[in-house]
Amino acid sequence: MKVVIFAGGKGTRISEESHLKPKPMIEIGGKPILWHIMKNYAAYGHNEFIICCGYKGYVIKEYFYNYFLHNSDLSIDLSNNDITIHKSNAEDFKVTLVETGLETMTAGRLKRVQQYVGKERFMLTYGDGLSNIDMNKQLKYHEEKGVLCTMSIVQPGSRFGMISLDENNIVKDFAEKPKDDGTWINGGFFICEPSTFDFLPEDSDNIMWERAPLESLTHAGQLAAYRHEGFWKCMDTLRDNIDLNTMWDKSPKWKNW
Repeated sequence: MKVVIFAGGKGTRISEESHLKPKPMIEIGGKPILWHIMKNYAAYGHNEFIICCGYKGYVIKEYFYNYFLHNSDLSIDLSNNDITIHKSNAEDFKVTLVETGLETMTAGRLKRVQQYVGKERFMLTYGDGLSNIDMNKQLKYHEEKGVLCTMSIVQPGSRFGMISLDENNIVKDFAEKPKDDGTWINGGFFICEPSTFDFLPEDSDNIMWERAPLESLTHAGQLAAYRHEGFWKCMDTLRDNIDLNTMWDKSPKWKNW
């Protein structure tokens, strides 16, 4: 099954890094977050990707164009530029990189890659979110529901820690980033049937996938919600990037490879 990844946004909330590279190329543990997302999918057997490029898309293209070379042991004869590959650690990814426009909204980016998806079921996600979602269970759930689109939903952790006090205002407990028990949000991992494209107008460049298309699918009774209660984190800010790098050094909860 092909995986479509939105990777064209400007990432203005993490401008400390995104002024040099697109947000999906910001690194966690020395590898772009985009690589981590792709490794998640590949662990479930999905290794064919369609990347929706936009802002600084050339950085993503150059990364994958030179990926094999950068992940191989090699000898170079400088007199004639002959290269001998000894050992490669490159992934078996198949990557289609599509220029979907600098200012194009997410629905427009998806519409522009329709020809590469073809008439088959596909997965869809964003280039800035990590999770330990069980993609096999989500796929089974999608098939059981018999809808055109299934969206993962998650309960985000609070930005602030919770403190409990005793009657004398002495701290008894400190819990970091508890989950909100009542609010579920779009977790960003979708499974879509090809007819999902019927809910995208021919000119969708100014339309957000998260608004009109998903609302139309909802009104048609064709959008299911898959509850994911495990790890989920979106890299919106520099603080998020620092948190994810800290996790990588200690215990990366999204790592399934």
